[in-house]
Amino acid sequence: MVRETSLTTRDLICPLFVDERSTRPAPIKSMPGQFRFPIASIADEVRAVSDLDIPAVILFGIPSHKDEIGSSAYDPDGIIQRAIRAIKDEVDVVVITDVCLCEYMTHGHCGVVENDKVLNDPTLDILAKTAVSHAEAGADIVAPSGMMDGMVDAIRTALDDDGFSDTIIMSYAVKYDSAFYAPFREAAESGCAFGDRATYQMDPANSDEALREVSLDLQEGADIILIKPALPYLDIIYRVKTEFGIPLAAYNVSGEYAMVKAAAEKGWLDEKTAVMESLLAVRRAGADLILTYFAKEIAEWLR
Repeated sequence: MVRETSLTTRDLICPLFVDERSTRPAPIKSMPGQFRFPIASIADEVRAVSDLDIPAVILFGIPSHKDEIGSSAYDPDGIIQRAIRAIKDEVDVVVITDVCLCEYMTHGHCGVVENDKVLNDPTLDILAKTAVSHAEAGADIVAPSGMMDGMVDAIRTALDDDGFSDTIIMSYAVKYDSAFYAPFREAAESGCAFGDRATYQMDPANSDEALREVSLDLQEGADIILIKPALPYLDIIYRVKTEFGIPLAAYNVSGEYAMVKAAAEKGWLDEKTAVMESLLAVRRAGADLILTYFAKEIAEWLR
Protein backbone atom coordinates (compact mmCIF):
# COMPACT_ATOMS: atom_id res chain seq x y z
CA MET A 1 0.00 0.00 0.00
CA VAL A 2 2.89 2.40 0.63
CA ARG A 3 5.14 1.28 -2.22
CA GLU A 4 6.59 4.39 -3.89
CA THR A 5 7.74 2.99 -7.26
CA SER A 6 6.02 0.65 -9.69
CA LEU A 7 6.99 -1.19 -12.85
CA THR A 8 4.31 -2.08 -15.38
CA THR A 9 4.29 -3.37 -18.95
CA ARG A 10 3.34 0.14 -20.11
CA ASP A 11 6.77 1.35 -19.02
CA LEU A 12 8.59 -1.04 -21.37
CA ILE A 13 9.99 -0.84 -24.88
CA CYS A 14 11.09 -4.11 -26.48
CA PRO A 15 14.22 -4.04 -28.71
CA LEU A 16 14.15 -6.34 -31.77
CA PHE A 17 16.74 -7.24 -34.40
CA VAL A 18 15.64 -7.67 -38.03
CA ASP A 19 18.07 -9.46 -40.35
CA GLU A 20 17.70 -9.05 -44.11
CA ARG A 21 19.62 -12.27 -44.80
CA SER A 22 17.71 -14.60 -42.46
CA THR A 23 14.94 -17.00 -43.41
CA ARG A 24 14.17 -18.08 -39.84
CA PRO A 25 14.80 -16.62 -36.35
CA ALA A 26 18.48 -17.04 -35.49
CA PRO A 27 19.56 -17.18 -31.82
CA ILE A 28 22.10 -14.64 -30.58
CA LYS A 29 24.83 -16.51 -28.73
CA SER A 30 25.83 -13.73 -26.34
CA MET A 31 22.19 -12.85 -25.55
CA PRO A 32 20.36 -16.06 -24.58
CA GLY A 33 16.69 -15.87 -25.48
CA GLN A 34 17.18 -13.16 -28.12
CA PHE A 35 17.00 -13.64 -31.90
CA ARG A 36 17.64 -11.99 -35.23
CA PHE A 37 14.27 -12.12 -36.97
CA PRO A 38 13.68 -12.38 -40.72
CA ILE A 39 11.34 -9.91 -42.35
CA ALA A 40 8.79 -12.70 -42.85
CA SER A 41 8.28 -13.24 -39.12
CA ILE A 42 8.89 -9.81 -37.57
CA ALA A 43 5.18 -8.90 -37.52
CA ASP A 44 4.37 -12.14 -35.67
CA GLU A 45 7.01 -11.38 -33.05
CA VAL A 46 5.73 -7.83 -32.61
CA ARG A 47 2.18 -9.16 -32.25
CA ALA A 48 3.41 -11.45 -29.44
CA VAL A 49 5.00 -8.42 -27.77
CA SER A 50 1.82 -6.34 -28.17
CA ASP A 51 -0.35 -9.15 -26.80
CA LEU A 52 1.64 -8.86 -23.56
CA ASP A 53 0.48 -5.22 -23.27
CA ILE A 54 3.92 -3.84 -24.13
CA PRO A 55 3.15 -0.65 -26.05
CA ALA A 56 6.27 -0.18 -28.18
CA VAL A 57 9.15 -1.86 -29.98
CA ILE A 58 12.43 -0.43 -31.23
CA LEU A 59 13.93 -1.92 -34.38
CA PHE A 60 17.59 -2.53 -35.25
CA GLY A 61 18.41 -3.64 -38.79
CA ILE A 62 21.11 -5.95 -40.12
CA PRO A 63 21.31 -5.28 -43.89
CA SER A 64 22.58 -7.56 -46.61
CA HIS A 65 24.60 -4.70 -48.13
CA LYS A 66 27.09 -2.39 -46.41
CA ASP A 67 29.14 0.43 -47.92
CA GLU A 68 31.03 3.54 -46.84
CA ILE A 69 28.05 5.89 -47.00
CA GLY A 70 25.48 3.66 -45.27
CA SER A 71 23.17 3.72 -48.29
CA SER A 72 21.09 0.79 -47.03
CA ALA A 73 20.11 2.88 -44.01
CA TYR A 74 17.99 5.28 -46.09
CA ASP A 75 16.96 2.90 -48.89
CA PRO A 76 13.12 2.98 -49.16
CA ASP A 77 13.27 -0.79 -49.56
CA GLY A 78 15.85 -1.28 -46.79
CA ILE A 79 15.40 -3.82 -44.04
CA ILE A 80 14.01 -1.38 -41.46
CA GLN A 81 11.69 0.35 -43.92
CA ARG A 82 10.23 -3.02 -45.01
CA ALA A 83 9.95 -4.16 -41.39
CA ILE A 84 8.02 -1.03 -40.40
CA ARG A 85 5.52 -1.56 -43.21
CA ALA A 86 5.11 -5.26 -42.37
CA ILE A 87 4.45 -4.44 -38.71
CA LYS A 88 2.09 -1.54 -39.35
CA ASP A 89 0.02 -3.68 -41.73
CA GLU A 90 -0.57 -6.24 -38.98
CA VAL A 91 -0.20 -4.77 -35.48
CA ASP A 92 -1.37 -1.64 -33.65
CA VAL A 93 1.84 -0.80 -31.81
CA VAL A 94 4.22 2.14 -31.44
CA VAL A 95 7.19 1.55 -33.75
CA ILE A 96 10.47 3.22 -32.84
CA THR A 97 13.49 3.02 -35.13
CA ASP A 98 17.14 3.33 -34.26
CA VAL A 99 18.69 5.97 -36.53
CA CYS A 100 22.38 5.18 -36.74
CA LEU A 101 24.82 4.07 -39.43
CA CYS A 102 27.13 1.59 -37.70
CA GLU A 103 25.18 -1.47 -38.90
CA TYR A 104 25.22 -0.14 -42.47
CA MET A 105 28.87 0.94 -42.78
CA THR A 106 31.69 -1.37 -43.89
CA HIS A 107 33.90 0.04 -41.11
CA GLY A 108 31.28 -0.19 -38.33
CA HIS A 109 31.52 3.43 -37.19
CA CYS A 110 28.49 5.67 -36.68
CA GLY A 111 29.48 8.24 -39.27
CA VAL A 112 31.29 8.95 -42.52
CA VAL A 113 34.99 8.13 -42.29
CA GLU A 114 37.90 9.78 -44.06
CA ASN A 115 41.54 8.86 -43.32
CA ASP A 116 40.40 6.80 -40.32
CA LYS A 117 38.63 9.82 -38.83
CA VAL A 118 34.87 9.99 -38.20
CA LEU A 119 33.46 13.16 -39.76
CA ASN A 120 30.56 14.73 -37.90
CA ASP A 121 29.00 17.18 -40.37
CA PRO A 122 28.93 15.00 -43.53
CA THR A 123 27.12 12.37 -41.44
CA LEU A 124 24.20 14.65 -40.56
CA ASP A 125 22.63 14.62 -44.02
CA ILE A 126 22.68 10.80 -44.10
CA LEU A 127 21.07 10.58 -40.66
CA ALA A 128 18.39 13.05 -41.75
CA LYS A 129 17.62 11.07 -44.93
CA THR A 130 17.45 7.87 -42.87
CA ALA A 131 15.00 9.38 -40.38
CA VAL A 132 12.75 10.67 -43.16
CA SER A 133 12.74 7.27 -44.87
CA HIS A 134 11.66 5.66 -41.59
CA ALA A 135 8.86 8.20 -41.13
CA GLU A 136 7.70 7.63 -44.70
CA ALA A 137 7.50 3.89 -43.98
CA GLY A 138 5.33 4.57 -40.93
CA ALA A 139 7.64 4.91 -37.92
CA ASP A 140 6.04 6.74 -34.99
CA ILE A 141 9.30 7.68 -33.26
CA VAL A 142 12.83 7.98 -34.64
CA ALA A 143 15.71 7.54 -32.23
CA PRO A 144 19.05 8.96 -33.40
CA SER A 145 21.85 7.17 -31.54
CA GLY A 146 25.05 8.14 -33.38
CA MET A 147 26.05 10.92 -30.95
CA MET A 148 26.87 13.29 -33.81
CA ASP A 149 26.71 16.97 -32.82
CA GLY A 150 23.68 18.63 -34.41
CA MET A 151 21.93 15.38 -35.34
CA VAL A 152 18.63 16.29 -33.67
CA ASP A 153 18.46 19.65 -35.44
CA ALA A 154 19.24 18.05 -38.82
CA ILE A 155 16.60 15.35 -38.32
CA ARG A 156 13.92 17.71 -36.98
CA THR A 157 14.42 20.09 -39.88
CA ALA A 158 14.29 17.28 -42.46
CA LEU A 159 11.18 15.72 -40.92
CA ASP A 160 9.36 19.05 -40.81
CA ASP A 161 10.35 19.92 -44.38
CA ASP A 162 8.99 16.58 -45.63
CA GLY A 163 5.66 16.85 -43.82
CA PHE A 164 6.45 14.71 -40.77
CA SER A 165 6.20 17.35 -38.07
CA ASP A 166 4.29 14.91 -35.83
CA THR A 167 7.05 12.29 -35.88
CA ILE A 168 8.61 12.17 -32.43
CA ILE A 169 12.37 12.26 -31.83
CA MET A 170 13.76 10.18 -28.97
CA SER A 171 17.39 11.25 -28.83
CA TYR A 172 20.20 9.16 -27.43
CA ALA A 173 21.48 12.42 -25.96
CA VAL A 174 23.53 10.65 -23.27
CA LYS A 175 25.27 7.61 -24.71
CA TYR A 176 28.41 6.58 -22.90
CA ASP A 177 31.41 4.84 -24.47
CA SER A 178 30.59 1.66 -22.60
CA ALA A 179 31.91 -1.90 -22.42
CA PHE A 180 28.33 -3.03 -21.87
CA TYR A 181 27.45 -2.80 -25.58
CA ALA A 182 29.58 -5.80 -26.60
CA PRO A 183 26.76 -8.39 -26.99
CA PHE A 184 24.74 -5.91 -29.07
CA ARG A 185 27.65 -5.38 -31.44
CA GLU A 186 27.87 -9.12 -31.96
CA ALA A 187 24.11 -9.30 -32.53
CA ALA A 188 24.00 -6.35 -34.95
CA GLU A 189 27.40 -7.04 -36.55
CA SER A 190 28.38 -3.44 -35.86
CA GLY A 191 31.86 -3.69 -34.38
CA CYS A 192 34.51 -1.15 -35.47
CA ALA A 193 37.05 -2.17 -38.08
CA PHE A 194 39.52 0.24 -36.45
CA GLY A 195 39.75 2.40 -33.36
CA ASP A 196 36.77 2.87 -31.06
CA ARG A 197 33.85 5.25 -30.48
CA ALA A 198 35.44 7.28 -27.68
CA THR A 199 35.73 10.38 -29.88
CA TYR A 200 31.96 10.76 -30.21
CA GLN A 201 30.43 8.78 -27.35
CA MET A 202 30.68 10.10 -23.78
CA ASP A 203 33.48 9.51 -21.29
CA PRO A 204 32.12 7.34 -18.41
CA ALA A 205 33.92 9.68 -15.99
CA ASN A 206 31.75 12.67 -16.97
CA SER A 207 28.48 13.75 -15.39
CA ASP A 208 28.08 17.49 -16.04
CA GLU A 209 28.66 16.84 -19.74
CA ALA A 210 25.48 14.76 -19.79
CA LEU A 211 23.44 17.79 -18.75
CA ARG A 212 25.01 19.89 -21.51
CA GLU A 213 24.25 17.19 -24.10
CA VAL A 214 20.63 16.96 -22.98
CA SER A 215 20.19 20.74 -23.00
CA LEU A 216 21.51 20.98 -26.56
CA ASP A 217 19.28 18.19 -27.87
CA LEU A 218 16.19 19.69 -26.23
CA GLN A 219 16.98 23.05 -27.83
CA GLU A 220 17.28 21.30 -31.20
CA GLY A 221 13.85 19.66 -30.87
CA ALA A 222 14.16 16.33 -29.05
CA ASP A 223 10.87 15.16 -27.51
CA ILE A 224 12.20 12.30 -25.38
CA ILE A 225 15.72 11.91 -23.98
CA LEU A 226 17.39 8.51 -23.76
CA ILE A 227 20.25 7.56 -21.43
CA LYS A 228 22.41 4.54 -22.21
CA PRO A 229 23.44 2.31 -20.42
CA ALA A 230 21.02 2.31 -17.48
CA LEU A 231 22.36 0.56 -14.38
CA PRO A 232 25.90 2.01 -14.28
CA TYR A 233 24.42 5.49 -14.78
CA LEU A 234 21.53 5.72 -12.34
CA ASP A 235 23.01 8.97 -11.04
CA ILE A 236 22.81 10.45 -14.54
CA ILE A 237 19.18 9.37 -14.93
CA TYR A 238 18.38 11.08 -11.62
CA ARG A 239 20.27 14.27 -12.48
CA VAL A 240 18.67 14.61 -15.91
CA LYS A 241 15.15 13.97 -14.63
CA THR A 242 15.62 16.41 -11.74
CA GLU A 243 17.18 19.12 -13.91
CA PHE A 244 14.84 18.99 -16.92
CA GLY A 245 11.67 17.12 -15.90
CA ILE A 246 11.22 15.85 -19.47
CA PRO A 247 10.04 12.43 -20.74
CA LEU A 248 13.03 10.22 -20.02
CA ALA A 249 13.97 6.76 -21.29
CA ALA A 250 16.81 4.51 -20.15
CA TYR A 251 18.33 1.60 -22.07
CA ASN A 252 18.96 -1.56 -20.05
CA VAL A 253 21.59 -2.62 -22.56
CA SER A 254 22.80 -5.96 -23.89
CA GLY A 255 25.68 -6.30 -21.44
CA GLU A 256 23.36 -5.74 -18.49
CA TYR A 257 21.05 -8.41 -19.93
CA ALA A 258 23.89 -10.86 -20.61
CA MET A 259 25.34 -10.52 -17.09
CA VAL A 260 22.09 -11.46 -15.42
CA LYS A 261 21.44 -14.30 -17.86
CA ALA A 262 24.94 -15.73 -17.32
CA ALA A 263 24.73 -15.53 -13.54
CA ALA A 264 21.24 -17.06 -13.53
CA GLU A 265 22.41 -19.94 -15.73
CA LYS A 266 25.20 -20.60 -13.21
CA GLY A 267 22.66 -20.59 -10.39
CA TRP A 268 24.42 -17.62 -8.76
CA LEU A 269 21.31 -15.45 -8.54
CA ASP A 270 17.58 -15.64 -9.13
CA GLU A 271 16.85 -14.14 -12.54
CA LYS A 272 13.35 -12.83 -11.89
CA THR A 273 14.25 -11.20 -8.58
CA ALA A 274 17.43 -9.64 -9.99
CA VAL A 275 15.69 -8.25 -13.07
CA MET A 276 12.77 -6.76 -11.19
CA GLU A 277 15.06 -5.20 -8.57
CA SER A 278 17.33 -3.74 -11.26
CA LEU A 279 14.56 -2.21 -13.33
CA LEU A 280 12.73 -0.85 -10.30
CA ALA A 281 16.00 0.96 -9.55
CA VAL A 282 15.97 2.46 -13.05
CA ARG A 283 12.39 3.62 -12.56
CA ARG A 284 13.18 4.93 -9.07
CA ALA A 285 16.06 6.96 -10.47
CA GLY A 286 13.62 8.77 -12.75
CA ALA A 287 13.17 6.87 -16.02
CA ASP A 288 9.66 6.97 -17.45
CA LEU A 289 10.41 4.34 -20.10
CA ILE A 290 12.83 1.40 -20.11
CA LEU A 291 14.22 -0.28 -23.20
CA THR A 292 15.03 -3.82 -22.11
CA TYR A 293 15.59 -7.24 -23.65
CA PHE A 294 13.76 -8.64 -20.61
CA ALA A 295 10.51 -6.93 -21.73
CA LYS A 296 8.60 -10.09 -22.67
CA GLU A 297 9.77 -11.97 -19.58
CA ILE A 298 8.83 -9.09 -17.31
CA ALA A 299 5.38 -8.94 -18.88
CA GLU A 300 4.89 -12.66 -18.25
CA TRP A 301 6.05 -12.33 -14.63
CA LEU A 302 3.73 -9.37 -14.04
CA ARG A 303 0.82 -11.43 -15.32
